[in-house]
Amino acid sequence: MRTRNHKPARPSIFHPGSWILLALLAGCLALPPAPDSEGVITFGAAISLTGKTFKEGEYVRDGYLLAIETINAAGGLMLNGRRHTIELIYYDDESRPERTAELVERLIVEDKIDLLLGPYGSEPTEAAAAVAERYRVPMVEANGAAEQIFSHGYRYTFGLQTPAPAYLCGVIDLVRATAPSIQRVAIIAKDESFSREVARSAADCARTQGMDLVYSGYYPAELQDVSPWLVEIKAARPDLLLGAGHLQDALLVVRQARGLGIKPRAMGFSVGPSSPQFRRNLGAAADYVFGATQWTSALPYHGDDLWGTPAAYADAFYARFPHYREIPYQAAESSASLVVYQHVLEQIGQLDREAVRDALAAIELDTFFGPIRFDARGMNSSKPMVIEQWHPDGRKYTVFPLELAERAAIYPATRP
Repeated sequence: MRTRNHKPARPSIFHPGSWILLALLAGCLALPPAPDSEGVITFGAAISLTGKTFKEGEYVRDGYLLAIETINAAGGLMLNGRRHTIELIYYDDESRPERTAELVERLIVEDKIDLLLGPYGSEPTEAAAAVAERYRVPMVEANGAAEQIFSHGYRYTFGLQTPAPAYLCGVIDLVRATAPSIQRVAIIAKDESFSREVARSAADCARTQGMDLVYSGYYPAELQDVSPWLVEIKAARPDLLLGAGHLQDALLVVRQARGLGIKPRAMGFSVGPSSPQFRRNLGAAADYVFGATQWTSALPYHGDDLWGTPAAYADAFYARFPHYREIPYQAAESSASLVVYQHVLEQIGQLDREAVRDALAAIELDTFFGPIRFDARGMNSSKPMVIEQWHPDGRKYTVFPLELAERAAIYPATRP
């Protein structure tokens, strides 16, 4: 890959055939090169490859790269009979929204990319959306779920994720369906837009189910110690402990809760358990934890794309990235953003940004990631969420909705 190091001042560039260099350097068998093309379409993205959400950023990058490689290997994009391959320029935004905005502007003004892909996280995505709107560049983003992003009336940003308020309600529905006697719920959340929306909605869902919200608290975004909040939670004696944040937040809460002897009957998180890093970091402490997810390979979707089904995408992902033990949904949804662009560009046969924007607004597409239909705000609000759970065999399984469950949920938890 003709890449430069991931310092924020310099871009990393992925272009047709670059995977061949990677394969040769790794001593792997190289696949046939992408066919010669008559044009190049350049996408740009700012991705968190350092900072607090660096691991999620890696998942996003790998999802983009898999999709680009797959599309190019299949002949690229066909626009009015002309073949185009795809190139990606991306920068490290250091997990900082203000840096995201700077880099997205640089991609548009200096690198002169054609179209935008999203960063990781709701606040970086909101920052990117403001720049995309100012320059009227369409952005299909797959990793910002906060409804706040879409509250400004922007016309050029389209989000693939189920909105943030849906994340933890499924955990509540699941445990109530399994054990109707559960009553006491505590919620701990990072003080940032996505997590606030998740926490507020979870509280509403709990009340709707007739449960008692015995604790709700927010901790500062950069904090590395949440024990003061957990001490209060321990005193509240919850049956169900819910956390709204990202991977590092979930790891922190589980570790410190365990250290304080907090043993609710169930724990669930908005982001974290879906990541392969969750059990790798926690070991047996990950057992029985529920996690919300946008996608799993067990779902029965059938799509009009190069993979067609979640299972086929999973096979392709593991073949390309064999070091992964689980596929994080962030990778799948990032790949899906290229599927959406492929559909729209080949449909309209041109790169005119206004035409691309209008086609995105009207899209109705079934994909391996699920249905893509944007509402008036630009959100994919009709796609359902899924709940996974880590089991003592070291694997996580889809457990909700019940009709799609790979295995029954284990509840209440039997951790020591």
